[in-house]
Amino acid sequence: MRVCIIGAGLSGLAVAHALRERGIGFVCLEQAPDVGGIWRQPEAGERGPGYRSLHLNTAKQLTAYSDFPMPDGYPLYPRHREVAAYLRSFARWAGLLDGIELRTEVLSVGQDPEGTWTVVSRGPDGAEVVRRFEHVVVASGHHSEPALPDPLPPGAASFAGRILHSLDYHDGSEFAGRRVVVVGLGASAVDIAADLSRQAEQTVLSVRRGLHIVPKQLFGMSVDEIADAPWWGEMSLAEQRRFVEQALLVARGRLGDYGLPEPDHPIFSSAVTISDEILSRIRHGAVTPRPAIARFDGDRVVFTDGTSEPADAVVYCTGFHLAFPFLPDGGPLGPDGAVELYRRVVAPGRPGLYFAGLVRPVGAITRLVEAQARWLAGIIDGGTTLPSEEAMREEITAYLDAVALRYGRTQGSSIQVDVGPYLGELRELTGV
Repeated sequence: MRVCIIGAGLSGLAVAHALRERGIGFVCLEQAPDVGGIWRQPEAGERGPGYRSLHLNTAKQLTAYSDFPMPDGYPLYPRHREVAAYLRSFARWAGLLDGIELRTEVLSVGQDPEGTWTVVSRGPDGAEVVRRFEHVVVASGHHSEPALPDPLPPGAASFAGRILHSLDYHDGSEFAGRRVVVVGLGASAVDIAADLSRQAEQTVLSVRRGLHIVPKQLFGMSVDEIADAPWWGEMSLAEQRRFVEQALLVARGRLGDYGLPEPDHPIFSSAVTISDEILSRIRHGAVTPRPAIARFDGDRVVFTDGTSEPADAVVYCTGFHLAFPFLPDGGPLGPDGAVELYRRVVAPGRPGLYFAGLVRPVGAITRLVEAQARWLAGIIDGGTTLPSEEAMREEITAYLDAVALRYGRTQGSSIQVDVGPYLGELRELTGV
């Protein structure tokens, strides 16, 4: 086998499909007992970023693989078990299952002096296996190492309730009759708060910084369908911002009217939160907004405005650190923690090491991953030549400088992409 793919979620399967179409031999190593990544975890009851109320936030026709549509019977926004079944069906249809080793954990990946990559893995029998490859594609995602405030607010050590990260949240029924504080305003925070509000005695949403909350549909269209329309791509960023901000004022009014902090930044200069539910749950009194947590006091959570609430649990939905512990020297992360990859895929100075799906688009990721996979297949097959390491680093610097102007210099911003422009880049590289 010439190529080792790490991970059999949506991105890993896309890479495997692209390689198989070119007749390139591969093995795909997946530590879970089945393909599907985070989408299969809730049904299996496993620890992970997936939870039982998880649905797609992007339209099914834009999230499906280009040559394998989702079933007609699926809703526009399928739930986790439907997406997991779809990914499993795709793997069967594409003939990928014979190249996937399940229950196999990657322990280390290192490059030999001659350039060959050595991959050490542990299989379901507990035995370690050492294999060598010309190329390694990391498609394991970036939702594995939970990020918690460091340090936690004063009093956390003696808090009478339970403190957990969203990675450990599975279902609202676990908190039936309980009083719960959810921390954050990202996708998992609003999903979990809405889910809890149907089971818990009290649900409080603690928000430090305002984010733009966008419904899944505007004008009767999925928002990612709007972003995919040709007329949208012809607008400047300033015009896109004006369009969406005006539409949001009509659709939901000001966030301050819900008791949430107004965003301190224009839309599309930080990740947006897609939700149809959270504002409705607030208006129905099922979720109570509060500012950031100042401290814990026995069985109470005290907020920065001086108010406090009794709580049996606090769920931190504060995201994840980008971490690839099996890679040498932090893998694709630079000294400041930013992801440094040429065209968000190729590791400069490490010939044969690539990443798939390590991007955060405003919209569906699938077409981007498929385009990445086609480009990778061309590189591995020898039909596509990469520029010099110096040229690749120049492109990375220009990209990081551009996203810093728009999003600020954070680890998360280093993987932010706009679907249309980035897809255009990849299509130009592949000629497709």
